[in-house]
Amino acid sequence: MDTQHPDLHPLFADHVATLKARADRALLRSGHDHLVIAAGQPHYQFLDDRDYPFCANPHFKHWLPVTKAPGSWIAYTPGRRPKLVYLQPRDYWHAVPETPAGYWVEHFDVEIVREAKDARAHLPNDAARCAILGEANAALDGFAPNNPADVLDYLHWHRSTKTPYELAMMRVASRIGARAHRAAERAFRAGVSELDIHFAYMAAARQTDNELPYGNIVALNEHCAVLHYTDLAHAPPAHLRSFLIDAGASFHGYASDITRTYAAADAGEFQALIDAVDAAQQGFCAKVRAGQSYPELHVHAHHVLAGILREHGFIRMSAESAVESGVSSAFFPHGLGHPIGLQVHDVAGFQASDAGGTIARPPGHPYLRMTRTLEPGMVVTIEPGLYFIDLLLADLKQKPTAKDVDWDKVDAFRKYGGIRIEDDVACTEDDPENLTRDAFAAL
Repeated sequence: MDTQHPDLHPLFADHVATLKARADRALLRSGHDHLVIAAGQPHYQFLDDRDYPFCANPHFKHWLPVTKAPGSWIAYTPGRRPKLVYLQPRDYWHAVPETPAGYWVEHFDVEIVREAKDARAHLPNDAARCAILGEANAALDGFAPNNPADVLDYLHWHRSTKTPYELAMMRVASRIGARAHRAAERAFRAGVSELDIHFAYMAAARQTDNELPYGNIVALNEHCAVLHYTDLAHAPPAHLRSFLIDAGASFHGYASDITRTYAAADAGEFQALIDAVDAAQQGFCAKVRAGQSYPELHVHAHHVLAGILREHGFIRMSAESAVESGVSSAFFPHGLGHPIGLQVHDVAGFQASDAGGTIARPPGHPYLRMTRTLEPGMVVTIEPGLYFIDLLLADLKQKPTAKDVDWDKVDAFRKYGGIRIEDDVACTEDDPENLTRDAFAAL
């Protein structure tokens, strides 16, 4: 575990105070007396006794850095200390969750239970007066999650604004991820397989597959054109040309999400294209400022990337024409990024206000994952890309705009697959804080 972080005691005290104040307002608005949060229960595979890796309810781990406590609960009543009902079963088949300890424990009344059903005695009596957040399988003796929309809307909206404690957690997650990315690059340069690069990443991160915030994307050559490539070839390719890795790390429930693309030593023209996308990406990161419309930043990215396509000889039309005609989307088919925090794709990216509602995506951009205006405390990813995807290029070739594409140039780059560069960037009252670049610079 990476321990390079500030004193967490004052940060966490302020964090809990913020969560209690938000819960007070959400409960007052909804007319409930108590907020109750289930950590969740394992899910089992169909017709089997094997469970999927446990993933804690993000509302649960928002309150405390406990991610491996299935069957546990948090109960909060305004004006009182929050209560943690912690399941520590009598079990010799599995590892039992450790007894709660650390910087956060003093802020909770902790009740240890030995069986999941025993938690019910420590929860509020009247379930009808409770806003109960969680999955249906967490229900206990009629005490079932009801997930009131007005409570969730309020909490999700304000969860977009990270507390100083949360930003501290995300900085550590970024440092772990950056360290592992360096190891992955070294493995790529050594000429090993995708699977071996993945192993090198996990070894440097000191995290298992199940501890990582999402499945690593480790792609060589043409595989870089598959946006969510996770097959992990076991043998190295005959010719090494390009490497794209999209991989993060976790710390106390918070995620980092980092993507880098590398060229083989003899791929000079592809390296020049990587350098152009990297420079553009840093320009987009610099615009993560309060008041910036995220959809407008996404559309701006399309214009800049279309300009790169033109400058490097892939298209002959203007950047404006490439965006308006949809040509740029054939090379950059996904959104510029998304909110990140307790979840890699964090909540409320489309929310209109703390009362709910939806802000629609701009026409022609169906995969954008955020439509809000940036505010101080938000953390977003900035991940532009340029790809040579056979499916999308085949569609583009059938359109009238195909005449403005240099297909010989495009075909020459299919072997590289594509490029994506991704950083996690915090919006502040002043200049943006690039968690990812800072983490790499600290290595």
